[in-house]
Amino acid sequence: MKLSFRQVHLDFHTSEAIPDIGYKFSKQQFQKALQIGHISSITVFSKCHHGWAYHPSKANEMHPNLSFDLLSQQIEAAHEIGVKTPVYLSAGLDEKMAVRNPQWLIRTKDETPAWSKSFIEPGYHLMCFNTPYLDYLVAQVEEVVSNYDADGIFLDITNIMPCYCSYCRKALKDAGKDILIPEDVKWLAERTYANYTKRIREAVDKIKPGLPVFHNGGHIRRGRRDLAAMDTHLELESLPTGGWGYDHFPLSAAYARTLGMEFLGMTGKFHLSWGEFGGYKHPNALRYEAALNIANGSKCSVGDQLHPSGFMDEATYGLIGAAYSEVEEKEAWCDDVTAVADIAVFSNEAADNMNKKEQSGKTGKSDTGAARILLEGKYLFNVVDHFEDLSKYKLIILPDNIRISKELKEKLDAFVKNGGKILATGESGLSMDSDEFLYDFGVKCEGANAYNPDYFVPDFELKSLGNAAFVMYSEGMKVTLDGGDELGKRENTYFNRTVEHFCSHQHTPCSGEYGGPGMAQGKDGIYIAWKVFDDYATTGGLVLKEMVCHAIDKLLGNNKTLRTSLPAQGVTTLMEQKMQKRYVNHLLYASPVKRGNNVEIIEDVIPVYNVEVSLKLPNKDITRVYLAPQMENLDYTMQDGVIKYTVPKLENHQMIVLDY
Repeated sequence: MKLSFRQVHLDFHTSEAIPDIGYKFSKQQFQKALQIGHISSITVFSKCHHGWAYHPSKANEMHPNLSFDLLSQQIEAAHEIGVKTPVYLSAGLDEKMAVRNPQWLIRTKDETPAWSKSFIEPGYHLMCFNTPYLDYLVAQVEEVVSNYDADGIFLDITNIMPCYCSYCRKALKDAGKDILIPEDVKWLAERTYANYTKRIREAVDKIKPGLPVFHNGGHIRRGRRDLAAMDTHLELESLPTGGWGYDHFPLSAAYARTLGMEFLGMTGKFHLSWGEFGGYKHPNALRYEAALNIANGSKCSVGDQLHPSGFMDEATYGLIGAAYSEVEEKEAWCDDVTAVADIAVFSNEAADNMNKKEQSGKTGKSDTGAARILLEGKYLFNVVDHFEDLSKYKLIILPDNIRISKELKEKLDAFVKNGGKILATGESGLSMDSDEFLYDFGVKCEGANAYNPDYFVPDFELKSLGNAAFVMYSEGMKVTLDGGDELGKRENTYFNRTVEHFCSHQHTPCSGEYGGPGMAQGKDGIYIAWKVFDDYATTGGLVLKEMVCHAIDKLLGNNKTLRTSLPAQGVTTLMEQKMQKRYVNHLLYASPVKRGNNVEIIEDVIPVYNVEVSLKLPNKDITRVYLAPQMENLDYTMQDGVIKYTVPKLENHQMIVLDY
């Protein structure tokens, strides 16, 4: 069953303290809202975080203030107009049962519950799947699949969670494990989650084999393909104003599209995040977010929350419809696509998962900084793990913290042997066991650099800045030249900032003392001595982007697939529809601004004119270039495998189709 392009995720977390649940529900009004919103699929509720069912139930209890089967009426109304209805059940949260059976809760080391720490504050409490609660939940899933025409099951708040409840303590003891050993507690958490997903799959398949199921943990973990395989598809929760930001979705999608699974991007109609009644984002923001989804090979989902009365907010569906009417026109060029990518970014999160290391804050920053630079530099890339076939890429980027394990070395050895190049930064490229480079970057590592911050002086011209000594805020490694070409040098400060030695407001100025290479090239690629991607995610320094882009351009040479004049805040991707024998080049432009307390807002969509694009597409005989969905032919030139065209006007999102 294929995913729909235009989905709404209709939250309905409704307190028992609210009367007259669903009294304003109307099939006609529900259908009208879906039609206004151009909706093709809507996730409707069986059970909410409060623990109540929204239909008659033997496995659960119907909301005490609901007098009819709301779920069946929503499904019937949607199906009548051709709209799919996946069904939602809250898995990890069930406040009704948390109060009645507190022994079923996930407990932290000090015995406090997870999420809300007590029962004297408003909030939910996480349930443990290693307790009788799992049987209770599985019965609810079986009931929904048996009694309702669900088009899928969406289970929320599911994750691998270490737990110290009495059931988990006993399970560890019975298995000969020790509650005091963190690795043993993690082992049980992994086993508990795998058992939960297995039980759900078995419950669904014995009634409706193959029915789609997704377990939502708020993030698709890079490098954990085993977890992704427990789902039939992926839903990338990524509300830009809800804490994810505009950096998250392109990064997450760049990984998800390497997994061979359908996926959708889940944003929200809210000004802020989930649970917000009466909050609306600007229509242009939702137009951009939907376009960003389809440009990255994704389907779309927009989060909404139904009022307890059951009345669909038509202002919300007018807002969604402004975006989805455009998506509807573009679907033909966005289904069954494969991303064209020159570069593979080896994810820090994937490396940590591969090496069974704890996730760190720096891990997220390095991946984020790499994706941000590549987006702004208009490079075509995927984010990969150690399962990915690296032979399809021209360049591998190892951002900041990727020390080389035996498993990763086998993959990279084959890649380099076949002519591939590596860009490594910070600790990347060093052995897992020592400060020795395992690839030829033309330098030898002497350990961590003594000065932080220090300075970089490039030996090349930057695109936007004159030559200078540029401050490097991130951690660095000290290297000496070892047969390579120095592309820029490190210069030391007079001293590190301490209580006895400090100068000016922030850090000590450059002393001009040579500190070794800061950037060098060897046979296998280029090495930059600082954790520049972490630094870019943190400080956004222009020199960081320009030194990385210089390294990438030097390594790719004439093998770069796409070049464009699109400004820095623009986004471009290139997708191939092999069955239709065509490429689709997506161009997007919008500029988020900060409002309030670091909330990123898109309001004005500013047109960009005469965007130049060149694509190097060897062995392809291009027969037509046109704008979609307008179906207007576009003039182009073709020479030596390079096709060039100019897009007269880009307003938010434009697709350029190249038939071959």
